[in-house]
Amino acid sequence: MSGIAATSRITPLNEKLYHQSNLLGDWKGSFKQTHGSVEFNVLSINGNSAQVTYTHNGHTERGTATVSQNSITFGNVTIATRDGKQAAFEFSFQAPGQISQTGTQTAVLTKDPTAGNVLVGSWTGADADHSVSFTVTSINGRDAQVKFTVDGNSGQGVGDVNGNSVLIGKVSFTNMKSSPRANGSRECAPDDRLREAIRSKTRNPGLLRRFRSSQ
Repeated sequence: MSGIAATSRITPLNEKLYHQSNLLGDWKGSFKQTHGSVEFNVLSINGNSAQVTYTHNGHTERGTATVSQNSITFGNVTIATRDGKQAAFEFSFQAPGQISQTGTQTAVLTKDPTAGNVLVGSWTGADADHSVSFTVTSINGRDAQVKFTVDGNSGQGVGDVNGNSVLIGKVSFTNMKSSPRANGSRECAPDDRLREAIRSKTRNPGLLRRFRSSQ
């Protein structure tokens, strides 16, 4: 399943409390009871709603789902994750011939590692002397579609992707959330989860607070 990259707007508070960006991405697995394949793609999150696609039994549904803390509900299915790597998935249905009895099917889904690139999204921030916004709308290989504004001066074009960084002209952006530490761990301290770094032509580093994320 593939989807057009969309821009998310996740509040810093919801990201800090529930890490809602972990829900973004293409989740795949099989129902435990029937072994039927299931795929759930979270394209974007905006407040308490999300744009999703849901594929099961060869049938695909698309629409707007409801976001609550670290879970998303779309019709009679719900997905929830804590670490962004595995998700619990539940499908509720009316049991045949049982008016008041509801059945469920469950699955453990894993995220497609090629989806939900951590560089795709929008950030904004400022310090005492400078203000900056930086948006990566999509990535294809080492090419990134980029828009940015530094101290009121705007630019856009194709940037070069190198690991967890994007370079376009004299502007370099790094997603520090995915930067490995000296011990090889990709985990960040809780206070660092929403912090990103950018180096502009001013050569003065500034803190960016991520307020949007995307697949």
